[in-house]
Amino acid sequence: MNKLELLRTFQRVTELSSFTQAADSLGLPRSTVSEQVRDLERLVDARLLHRTTRRVRPTQDGQMLYERARELLAQMDELENLFRQDAHALSGRLRVDMPTAIARRLVAPRLDEFLARHPALEIELGCSDRRVDPLREGFDCVLRVGVNEDDSLVARPLGHLSMVNCASPAYLATHGMPEQLDDLAGHSLIHYVTAFGARSDGFEFQRDGKLHSLVMAGRVTVNNIDAYEGACLGGLGIIQAPLVGMRVHLREGRLLRLLDDWVAAPMPVNLVHPHGCHLPRRVRAFMNWLEQLLAEELDAA
Repeated sequence: MNKLELLRTFQRVTELSSFTQAADSLGLPRSTVSEQVRDLERLVDARLLHRTTRRVRPTQDGQMLYERARELLAQMDELENLFRQDAHALSGRLRVDMPTAIARRLVAPRLDEFLARHPALEIELGCSDRRVDPLREGFDCVLRVGVNEDDSLVARPLGHLSMVNCASPAYLATHGMPEQLDDLAGHSLIHYVTAFGARSDGFEFQRDGKLHSLVMAGRVTVNNIDAYEGACLGGLGIIQAPLVGMRVHLREGRLLRLLDDWVAAPMPVNLVHPHGCHLPRRVRAFMNWLEQLLAEELDAA
């Protein structure tokens, strides 16, 4: 019985929350994956997964084993590469997550450059606007925009994203171009929240080194950056967004800048990973590549 093989299978089932998807990922029959997980449960004498018709999730013991197994398997991958003829070759699978807009506009179009350097690597690229849990969800590293307040994560600061206020020409033709903060009383803000029911931050701006917020009316609230951008392009109101995502719209005239003297604070960008986790060379290589790639778009940290 190959114990490492059992652990790798259990790791994939836990990360994908599915026996079928894990089997497809590993190139194995589903029955083999199920049997290997049962073998591992017999080996450690504990139930590792809750199985339902809709979802598979780890038990408390399973989560503990997953966290330890993930570290062990990463170290084994390092050992396997240590004495290979090409000491610099990287192999294995990377699992990373980042905001949708950054993935779509900056990373995905250039990802072939990284993969061309490391042909034995595979990457799972997660794109979401929610804050994922790197450890519990099995991500090797996460690109996070905003202040990192989680002490369980190691953060590598990459820089800041400058912010810009935007609206569509059609919206401004109807409501007028605001010149002062007082003019916003007659305008609509497209509200962005991480979860519906949360309170919108309103229109944010910096003055004398302090952050201020102005309550604004607005009939549309979104929780996704694509919807946020789309609502603005559709003339539904004003948004405050990172300049990097709006630059092409501004250049081509689909959006117009406004109130440049009253912009929100730059948003910090960090690469984060769990404390105490061994970082395989492939993860370090990707983090270094991503830092270099984003240096062109970020203000200095």
